[in-house]
Parts: sequence; C-alpha cells; structure tokens
Amino acid sequence: MGNYFRKILHVDLDAFFCSVEELLDPSLNGKAFSTGGTSDGRGVVTSCSYAARLVGVRSAMPMHKAQRLCPSLITVQGHYQDYSHYSNLVMGILENFTHLVEPISIDEAFLDVSDLPQDSKTIALEIQMKIMSETDLPCSIGAASNKLVAKMATNIGKSEHKKSTSPMAIKIIPPGQEKKFLASLPIGEMWGVGPKSEKILINNGLNFIGDIQSIQLEKLVNIVGNFASTLKDRSLGIDNRPVGIDERIKSISNERTFFGNLTSKPEVVSIIKNLSEKVGKRLRKRRMSGKTVRLKIRWLNFETITRQMTLDQPTNHDSVIFSSAAALLDSEWVDGKGMRLIGVGVSKLEPDIYQLSLFDRDFQKEKSLLEAIDGLQERFGSNVIYKGNKKR
Repeated sequence: MGNYFRKILHVDLDAFFCSVEELLDPSLNGKAFSTGGTSDGRGVVTSCSYAARLVGVRSAMPMHKAQRLCPSLITVQGHYQDYSHYSNLVMGILENFTHLVEPISIDEAFLDVSDLPQDSKTIALEIQMKIMSETDLPCSIGAASNKLVAKMATNIGKSEHKKSTSPMAIKIIPPGQEKKFLASLPIGEMWGVGPKSEKILINNGLNFIGDIQSIQLEKLVNIVGNFASTLKDRSLGIDNRPVGIDERIKSISNERTFFGNLTSKPEVVSIIKNLSEKVGKRLRKRRMSGKTVRLKIRWLNFETITRQMTLDQPTNHDSVIFSSAAALLDSEWVDGKGMRLIGVGVSKLEPDIYQLSLFDRDFQKEKSLLEAIDGLQERFGSNVIYKGNKKR
C-alpha cells in the first residue's frame, strides 16, 4: 500500500460581511465600503470591501484612520441576522459534501474530504461553484494534508489577489510539499504567531518560517521556551489534529450536587478548584479552549443563579478557569446562605490554536505540567498524580 495522505480543505468566505451587504444592496458592488463604526469616525472596521482594502483599509482598524486612508469610504450598518442566515446556508452546503465539517468562525470551516474519490482541486472548485450558485457568495479555499497548512494556503491565496474584486482563490499544497511551501513565508504568516511573538522572533533573526525549520531546537527553546517544539512542528507543516471532532459542543462543564447545607466558603472554593481542573482536563483532551467561564450556584432554597465572565484570550488552563470562577463566587457569596449545587463551565469554544505567549514563562510551564499530568493520569489512573493543595 502507498502512503495515505489526508485531504483537508479550509473554506473562507471572501469579505463575508461585505459580500452579504452587497447582496442586500447591489449598489455597493465595486465600491469602497466597510461595516462597523460610524460615518463620523467612531468605532472600528469589522469588515471592508476589497476596493477599500486596495487603499490600505483593514478589519479592526480604527474608523478615523480608515477614513483618512479612504476619504470616500462608505460606512454600512451591519445586518447580523442576515450574516447568521447566510453562514448557516453555507455550512449546510459543506455538510452535503462530508459530515467531517468543523466551523471555526461564522465565515470559515475545515472539511476532511479524504474519503471522496476526486482530487482536492476538483472538490474545491465544486464547493466554490456550489456556494456561489446557491448563495451568490464568493469564497476562497486552501487544500493540504492538514488543517494548519490548509488554513495558511487560503491566506496566501487570498493575499496574492490585488484587485477590487473578491479573490475566489484556490491554492493547493500537494502532500510532501508542506515544508517547502512554508519555508519562504514571513514568520508573521504562521498561524498562531501574533504581533508580539513576531517581533521577538524577528529580533532573534528569525524572519521567515524557514528560519524556524533550520534553527536547532535547543536555540529555539532559549527564545520561546516550552513552545519551541510546537513552533518547530508548525514550521515543518506537521499537524495531526482531526477535523470535525466535537464541533457541535458549545460548552464543557462539571457540577456537583450536595444534600447537606454547604455554608463554608473555603470548602466551596476547594470544590470550585476541583471542578475547574476537571473542566480544564476535558477541554485539553478535546484540544479546545474557551473564552467564557461560567459559575452556577443553587442555593438551599432551590434558587439557581448563573454568572459568567468573558476572557481576553481563550483558555483551557485550570488556574485561569479557577481564578475566574472564584472571582464570580466572591461577587455572589452570602455568609450563612447554604448551597446545594455548584457548577463550573467554559463556553465560546474554539480549536486550541493559541497565540504564543512568549512573555509568560509561567503560562508555558503550566501548559507543559498540565499535559504531563493529563498523560500520566490517562495511563495510570486519576490518583497517580495530582497538583498541590489537594487533599485526598
């Protein structure tokens, strides 16, 4: 038997919000316009047409800066219900090709089409034409043997388009060509490398992904710490994550019910810590992170409340989940008021492709520790090892 290579597609709707707005108002076709912000320069650009992009306007740019770059920029009030409607239509089309569909945002999804007999380019063209014929929405597609390279192929395919029209790009990276494709790309193109990380890498002479490929791992460890191995694998185009796993899971939570009168705050905090660890472990097992931490409390009189907070970055770290849930408890705690149920959950889930937190060595150490503990407990049972301050 020959080598088996997966066929992974990354489908990205071109300037999705603006493409929908053009469907709702055809007079916008070909014009420089944006959604988000206001005509008097307040707010930020949430999306912009390709005509606006040609003069330097970008998503997340302050509106006043966008207007300086493009004085004729038209601002459009976003129609978010319509965006959701069209997104659902597109995801439905994709699911007609394969059940292995993993939406990663309102306008992006991965597909594993390894079981289809056609080659990746033929499938990509068929998907592109199907979406256009049924929704009038343009999309670009990257194809490779894994999610990481497919996503980056889409980005590069779109960036090569320098016109005011939608790119409708298709870029195929053949199996075995991942390393070569990535080598010449600027380090900032690496999925998961943010602006701060990019600056540190460049300051250390690592300007291109190929520089990461060739640097010795020990030297890379001195620069990025425990993320060196992950970054090295990414630079080589190595990514074994499956497509479609847990794509329908909206949140992960654990809760405990008590039949006594639980009134001791230290005991409640200890339980929240235990629940946070369980939630974190389940997230890591599924290679997911979440941005919203939720605390559920049921008082002795059966009154139930739920409180939540949204984080700046998605997480699956026990300490972050615990500290967030404990803070929520502090805001609701009433001395002497008994509890009968406590729950901790994390929602707004997404695949665990995190920004490299190069400045936070403690974050790196905790990630490595958690992964080591998870591995040992998976092999030898949950009691083989546990973190400190936990009595058994």
